[in-house]
Amino acid sequence: MAFEPEMKLFGGTSNQTLTLEVCDYLGIDPGMITTKTFSDGETQVEIQENVRGRDAFIIQSTCTPVNDNLMQLLIIMDALRRASAKRITAVIPYYGYGRQDRKVKPRVPISAKLVADLVTVSGANRVVSMDLHAGQIQGYFNIPVDNVFAAPVLLKYILSNFQDNLVIVSPDAGGVERARAFAKRLNASLAIIDKRREAPNVAEAMNIIGEVEGKTAIILDDMVDTAGTLTQAAQALVERGASATHACCTHAVLSGPAIERIEASPMDSLVVTNTIPLNGKTGACKKITSLSIAELLGETIKRINSSHSVSTLFV
Repeated sequence: MAFEPEMKLFGGTSNQTLTLEVCDYLGIDPGMITTKTFSDGETQVEIQENVRGRDAFIIQSTCTPVNDNLMQLLIIMDALRRASAKRITAVIPYYGYGRQDRKVKPRVPISAKLVADLVTVSGANRVVSMDLHAGQIQGYFNIPVDNVFAAPVLLKYILSNFQDNLVIVSPDAGGVERARAFAKRLNASLAIIDKRREAPNVAEAMNIIGEVEGKTAIILDDMVDTAGTLTQAAQALVERGASATHACCTHAVLSGPAIERIEASPMDSLVVTNTIPLNGKTGACKKITSLSIAELLGETIKRINSSHSVSTLFV
């Protein structure tokens, strides 16, 4: 499937390796852009080539430092809009603030909606993201949103590395739909962990619903942040007789004590994707394996540019 020649793909500084991998898949050079930071922290951006009438894509994960990367994305889009790009697509593999998608108590913001408004006002005509924390975030935008799933990449890895007698485990009630879909594709059984969160980034695994004894348990989640949920889930599965415990997550936030917790846990391995750069964390923890989603993102970008269906990628 050929793409139109007027496409330009730019990358912010949050995940430059992923940008280069996507460009390599598409057979194009990354767009020429310079980003600078003033001594007081202000971001300055300059597009160094003609984008008038072009179909412009920007790859930028809003991962740590979240606010700096988000602001850079907004400024890049504003620069492209003022340079008369025909269409601007914000490719945000990891959508920061996605966990703040609703009011959980009085007098708190819905930050995921605020970020959606900022992205739209800055000039985005379309958004591509991957495994949004909550599907309803798509509705926060008044522009088209493609929520791409990392499932094809993760499923391929599981099929290649794990044998029969699998049980797919959802670490909480909110992830049951995702875990059920994987279990169906893998012809595996399903288990659910009853998790009760006492405070932000603090979780306690209370009970396991389903049979895990003697099985290879694969915990499935959209992200791993401080790894409290995953490591407690792994411990609970081992105590219930699981023969091995592994985890698959799309977004490797890995903040705070995450690496130490993973190393000390009974979890045998953690498989993530490169929506967020690990920056040497795989060296600090040998249990972590990173898979590239460059081909999946590249194919999505190619199909958007050529006005072909994106949903057929997941049939």
